[in-house]
Amino acid sequence: MPTEPESGAARQIPLVPEPTLSRLPIYLTYLKLARKDGKRFVSSTMMAKEMGVDPTQVTKDLSHTDIVGKTRVGYEVDSLIDELEGFLCFNTMDYGYLFGAGSLGTALLLDHGLAQFGFSIRAAFDVNADKVGLNIGGTTIYHLDDFQKVKRPDVKIGILTVPVDQAQRVADVMIGGGLTAVWNFTSVRIKVPESVVVQNTSLYAHLAVIFNRLHSVNSTK
Repeated sequence: MPTEPESGAARQIPLVPEPTLSRLPIYLTYLKLARKDGKRFVSSTMMAKEMGVDPTQVTKDLSHTDIVGKTRVGYEVDSLIDELEGFLCFNTMDYGYLFGAGSLGTALLLDHGLAQFGFSIRAAFDVNADKVGLNIGGTTIYHLDDFQKVKRPDVKIGILTVPVDQAQRVADVMIGGGLTAVWNFTSVRIKVPESVVVQNTSLYAHLAVIFNRLHSVNSTK
């Protein structure tokens, strides 16, 4: 289980290409399943076969970490799991606020699996009077106007799940309140200062890809 970071401790994490970062959690999931199956060592070839990538890609991705595989043996499963969890910051807890407690926001509040990856939602904010005051999945929902009163200095991440016409305004409130990272689930590309980290996760963008691939495949049959 992720632990609280030591007070004042700063994790020095190297800047890693986004495609590599997107694959590392998949490797981690594979390794945990391998450990559950009783495997003590895995090779890059074994991992590549499961991931559908080239073995050299696996080796290159893992080279960003401090672990090195053993010749003719591969990687020790337990050690690689520990290394990846530390490298991905999954073994210490970071905190966030959620903005927009609609259907998607509620689903995230109920997703307690996030804690296994080192993330916990401290509070949620909405402007709907029917939502304010509710407790969903152990998280209290406050009115957006109370953000300045509720915010804590140890929370740096904001999750944006508001309607698209409110996205920029709420993002401005988040950043004005001291948040330095935004996990944006809207289909709007918000404008933020260069010092603010933004990760865009649009469900509709992925749905567009699914539709395109599905109908392109079917149209050729």
